[in-house]
Amino acid sequence: MKTALPTIGIRPTIDGRRLGVRESLEDQTMNMAKAAAALIEANIRHASGEPVKCVIADTCIGGPAEAAACADKFKANNVGVSLAVTPCWCYGSETFDMDPFTPKAIWGFNGTERPGAVYLAAALAGLNQKGFPAFSIYGKDVQDATDTSIPEDVAEKILRFCRAGLTVATLRGKGYLSIGGCSMGIAGSIVDQSFWENYLGIRVQAVDMTEVRRRMDQKIYDEAEFDLAMQWADSVFKFAEDKNRPDLKLDEAGRRKTFKESVLMAMIFRDMMQGNPKLKKIDREEESLGYQAIAGGFQGQRHWTDFYPNGDIAETLLNSTFDWNGPRAPLPFATENDSLNGACLLFGYLLTGQANVFADVRTYWSPEAVKRVTGYTLEGHAKDGIIHLINSGSAALDGCMACTGKDGQPVMKKHWDVTPDDAKTMMEQAVWCPANREYFRGGGYSVHYVTRGGAPVTMMRLNIVKGLGPVLIVAEGWSVDLPAEVHKTLDERTDPGWPTTWFAPRLTGKGAFTDVYSVMANMGANHGAFTYGHIGADILTLASMLRIPVYAHNIPDDQIYRIYAGLREEYCIDGRRVINTQDIRLCRRTLRDAAARGRSPAKTLSMWDRVLDGETRYIKGFKTTADFLLDTSFTYELGLISRLLGEVRRQFTLEGHNAELWDETARRFEQVDPLPLELLPADSMLCEFYGSRT
Repeated sequence: MKTALPTIGIRPTIDGRRLGVRESLEDQTMNMAKAAAALIEANIRHASGEPVKCVIADTCIGGPAEAAACADKFKANNVGVSLAVTPCWCYGSETFDMDPFTPKAIWGFNGTERPGAVYLAAALAGLNQKGFPAFSIYGKDVQDATDTSIPEDVAEKILRFCRAGLTVATLRGKGYLSIGGCSMGIAGSIVDQSFWENYLGIRVQAVDMTEVRRRMDQKIYDEAEFDLAMQWADSVFKFAEDKNRPDLKLDEAGRRKTFKESVLMAMIFRDMMQGNPKLKKIDREEESLGYQAIAGGFQGQRHWTDFYPNGDIAETLLNSTFDWNGPRAPLPFATENDSLNGACLLFGYLLTGQANVFADVRTYWSPEAVKRVTGYTLEGHAKDGIIHLINSGSAALDGCMACTGKDGQPVMKKHWDVTPDDAKTMMEQAVWCPANREYFRGGGYSVHYVTRGGAPVTMMRLNIVKGLGPVLIVAEGWSVDLPAEVHKTLDERTDPGWPTTWFAPRLTGKGAFTDVYSVMANMGANHGAFTYGHIGADILTLASMLRIPVYAHNIPDDQIYRIYAGLREEYCIDGRRVINTQDIRLCRRTLRDAAARGRSPAKTLSMWDRVLDGETRYIKGFKTTADFLLDTSFTYELGLISRLLGEVRRQFTLEGHNAELWDETARRFEQVDPLPLELLPADSMLCEFYGSRT
């Protein structure tokens, strides 16, 4: 069951004053919209491969009536991303997009004749105050009023915004299929439903692994397609020697049964995610619908793999850009149900249309260690050390980089560019190794290949920190070739039956990217995901739209747009400062923790000095380098605080220094009239601090 793809809405915004002003700008404004639409439609596809459609407002938007008409048109055409364009001053509150769920950007024409940049700044300030932050797009060079071209830097920003915005719009309303629970106690792989719902707009559908067994045993699948799948598998799979000890080796009948069930699992996982209308023909209408999942994961170990074949073949095929039916879009699917790495697979796919590789971040090899073990001196991108990316054999087949780009270099192609010959080439690089039955008692097969070196790749990992939420690390770098004997020596120190990528991150000499060791030390989890190309700037843009902090990255400064959010307004009576920004921030934190996190004010207050120290060390220094300062001040907030301070004081016991600090802060707000919480808009950013109180 397919859902309508989101479109991109273009809003030509104009100075509404008639009798000369508006009339002089109509053509230029609408031509900007048409140029932006042409640029987007020529350069961007949906991750599924379909061309992106742009929807332009019927008229230029100079006031509320035209803004409303545009909103109606956008709603009727499934607009999920909004780009405003203007060469001039406009009335911000009368013209800008008020949809709270739509990623927004404004392209202000850099010309001297009209103040397009002034509107851009004013509109952004207004949207920020309303809690609808938007991206600023502005060319570095002045253009003539008659210039209809889109400068290269502007085009890059528009396309980056649209790629990330479409990803956000595509995520909303989809599902994550969680098959099973937590694998082997890997706490970082536990599916956090609140993350998927609150940050991505995706529901989590939890299904027990017995459902897979039920479908296998009761033949709830298309048997004709399964016959096709096995014919294909028998013709293209190459098997390695079984290196299990004699008493653990399966006989021929056991190997065949294991192989067939492994392939069948791929079909069943796919049907569970997407549905399969052919199942209606066998009176399985419910199962035919599927769970409408855009991504999924499978626990496997150990409650499944102690009895049945592992999921490696299924996971490999789902994540790849082809199967027995030929080339197709990958289905992001997480090994060990590591849903946070599944989200990384999903982000990479939606941004690029490419497969992504799920991998263990296994070993850091320093140049000294490689020299000691092999006698070889690392060179090129690898000269400072490498990270061994290798997992249990479920990596996408595209990760071998067997395909070649126009420049003759290794590449992972966008799935719509993958040909049957490409699929054949990738399968030729793959060897399928019988699973180590000391680990996987039910048997199974894992793919083995070695990624070709010299390809630009971007790796990421999403983690969740209690009290903070999701955080992201992004690492651009390169795949690396090692001499055959060096590779063999290093690879055989771990499990040589699994796919291997030698990864060299780009170093910056700072923070997590001081050296290669630091990159691995800061990954934050045992898994990561990577795709072809240096797409870190796109990932950062996406993270900002999803409100996910990036705690470490190595993206060049000229590709980053930095926003610094903070309070700027302080309040005086008779020329004397009464309430400062620190007072408001203390109240925000304390009231939020008490209301939403069940944390007593005493606990929050006891941490306050460390919070201030951390801000000084790790946050305030970025203010001077920010491209845009976001003022989160709301004067009416003082009334909300005044109302709640006394309430919290009555509910909780405070003693000593904490009581003194709280009472001193409360006295500062005694001169502010309290406001009822009912006046707080439901879509205000202040709901994070006060909206959950009743």
